[in-house]
Amino acid sequence: MTHSIVNKSKLFLGLAFFLLGLGGIFWLVLRASLPQYSGSAKLAGLAQTVRVDRDALGTATIQAMNRTDLTRGLGYIHAQERFFEMDLMRRSAAGELAELFGKIALPKDKQIRKHRMRARAKHMFDNLPEDQRSLIEAYRNGINAGLAALPIHPFPYLLVRERPVPWQNEDTLLVILAMYFTLQEPSLYRELQLSTLHAALPAAVYQFLTASGGDWDAPLIGIPFKWPQLPSQDEFDFRAYTYLPSMNHDQVELLDESPGSNSFAVSGDLTNGAALIANDMHLSLRVPNIWFRTRLIYPHPNKVGTNVAVNGVTLPGVPATVVGSNGKIAWSFTNSYIDIADWIRVVRHPEHSTLYLYDGDWKSLEIHQEILRVRDADDVLLEVKETQWGPILGYDHDGTPLALNWVAHHHIAADLKLMQLEWAETVHQALDIAQQSGIPAQNFIVGDHKGNIGWTIAGRIPARSGDYDSNLPSDWSNHETRWLGWLSSEHYPLISDPTHMRLWSANARMVDGTALAQLGDGGYELGARSKQIRDNLLAKVKFTALDLFEVQLDHRALFLTRWQKLLHEVIDRAPFESWKQKLENGLFDWNGLAVPSSVSYWIVRTFRQQVIDSIYRNFIAVVTHQYPNFSPPRLPQIEHAIWTLIEQRPLHFLPPGNTDWEDFLQKCAKKVVLQMGAQSSDGNAWSWGKQNTAQIQHPLSSVLPNFVSYWLDMPKDQLSGDNYMPHIQSPSFGASERFVVAPGSEEQGYFSMPGGQSGHPLSPYYGSGHQDWVIGKPTPFLPGLPEQTLWLAPN
Repeated sequence: MTHSIVNKSKLFLGLAFFLLGLGGIFWLVLRASLPQYSGSAKLAGLAQTVRVDRDALGTATIQAMNRTDLTRGLGYIHAQERFFEMDLMRRSAAGELAELFGKIALPKDKQIRKHRMRARAKHMFDNLPEDQRSLIEAYRNGINAGLAALPIHPFPYLLVRERPVPWQNEDTLLVILAMYFTLQEPSLYRELQLSTLHAALPAAVYQFLTASGGDWDAPLIGIPFKWPQLPSQDEFDFRAYTYLPSMNHDQVELLDESPGSNSFAVSGDLTNGAALIANDMHLSLRVPNIWFRTRLIYPHPNKVGTNVAVNGVTLPGVPATVVGSNGKIAWSFTNSYIDIADWIRVVRHPEHSTLYLYDGDWKSLEIHQEILRVRDADDVLLEVKETQWGPILGYDHDGTPLALNWVAHHHIAADLKLMQLEWAETVHQALDIAQQSGIPAQNFIVGDHKGNIGWTIAGRIPARSGDYDSNLPSDWSNHETRWLGWLSSEHYPLISDPTHMRLWSANARMVDGTALAQLGDGGYELGARSKQIRDNLLAKVKFTALDLFEVQLDHRALFLTRWQKLLHEVIDRAPFESWKQKLENGLFDWNGLAVPSSVSYWIVRTFRQQVIDSIYRNFIAVVTHQYPNFSPPRLPQIEHAIWTLIEQRPLHFLPPGNTDWEDFLQKCAKKVVLQMGAQSSDGNAWSWGKQNTAQIQHPLSSVLPNFVSYWLDMPKDQLSGDNYMPHIQSPSFGASERFVVAPGSEEQGYFSMPGGQSGHPLSPYYGSGHQDWVIGKPTPFLPGLPEQTLWLAPN
């Protein structure tokens, strides 16, 4: 018996030592894939030595004697810190993820590969100016050298058991094209959804649901657009549709998240000096963060004896500063939601399926055979049919093939012209550079050290010809309907030094009149955020950087105030029932803030969602009855239509199964209580913080054991903020960075970002600065003192 126990003890002890040994080997291997932070390294192709300093947060200050050497060094640093994330971006744009992850990624690859972005990126590279091609080549060589210098491949490749593929010239442009997909792809397919909605509903109802404007409208130019009048009973009546679902059916979940940003500025007249620029770009959040903090120092290309010193963030995979300040100007972006694509109804030949009508003649489709590599499986052959306008990617509601003409498909879509902002000195120089840059169309707000401010659209804008609705698929078979190319700079909308000395942008409509007609509407956001930012700016006459930082963190629920009042009215008029008391108790802590401790915030928010969902799904039912495969579009401004119905309470728009509107609203309130009771008896479980708990994860954590994911992911903090307020926040979506800066006074500016600087979990910079971002701590815009220095020397 004793002998058996001893043997078992030896077995368990041996197993423990074996596991410890495996853990030790894994730890050593993992350490071997760490970036090099100090000492020296050889980098072939350098003309002179490049210095790379890291501060306590891992911010990389890179100094070189020319921009080409700096670009090569930046590629080296990007690769060692972020190659896996760069790889994911190029593969996602090219439709090549299945080569790395296998069949699970194949459906997405099939969807993306139809765009043939790798072939297009090669064509774009070949058409770039020589100086840009040279920079991309230097960056590519730096990336591949940095990757090769690691004793072990970056740690994610150890987990997926694959080798990283060297960087190609076109991959840098593919990273830019990946941002086109991130920022614009939802708008592309929204147009197809709108087409079906338009075909199924009366014109007045379609316009009522999909218009832009209303009480929350806050453009830079013009007044708020009036919302269309309520359609009459003769035009539409829910009571005529006997097949509509009752209130007991599952609701349609409306998505409030969309790629966007806040940006605003005040002129020097309001700061007693330079302009102040604030920016927070809203994206899906991950570990590490999408951006990489840098300070780039090199001799000015046009001024002997002067250095360029630009502080901001870069996007690993691209050698340009995306947003930041160079001491003369500071600039920022928000997604513009202008109309950057058109779907063309392809008229096919009645007898020859490969012919289509173009400019009055029959033209042959181009057929491309794309080979999709799939890990641990056979290759997949994908046929792509292309027209002169673009690839055929969908079908209209009546089955007509649709070709997509998208800015991202054209050779001007991606370039490095944005890098010229690094040495621009005035607002007007910056505006001109931005307008002609090859990036997804963005609102561009800039200020300079003299106090001037300006706004325009950065990126290319189509010059449309012909009388057609660009929000719906149209017939381009005649010569009149087409794109004539791109707007020239003199035709771009532009605002310079407005009389109110303030600029603001939050993805909503910015202009009116001719300018709006040129830009189109790609799904502008509700103006609630813009209006709250604008009103914050108009409430003060003098500003510091801290004042703008506080605007960024404004989580007052002004948008929900009327919904909170409505819910109280519904409760007050309802007969006494248990649900009524529960809601009254839950609403007791209302303070008008989206804070983690608030139960009432969640209740009011959920009540609004129940009302909107319960109304909208009836319109969806009308459409799906005619078009069963209909996928409902996100209607970012449907708030105005719904609130009009609540105010006017027309019986012909009353959702079926209700005696009157009061009955309907009470049922929505009851559903909030049911949702609370169905999942927990603990009232605190429905605090906003419990619903808005951070889920900021590493790209691989979802397929790893929980204890590894816990190690890789950021803490599950309860977060303030929400949609429809300046401080946008959801569990995995929000401000991917925040900064406020005055060019020339960078030492007084602020910067923070989630997810950290490094992509390696053993790096001292993994998750660096994340907690400051969570609690809203204003940390310095400029890098701190160097803690580690790496010297890159010519080989």
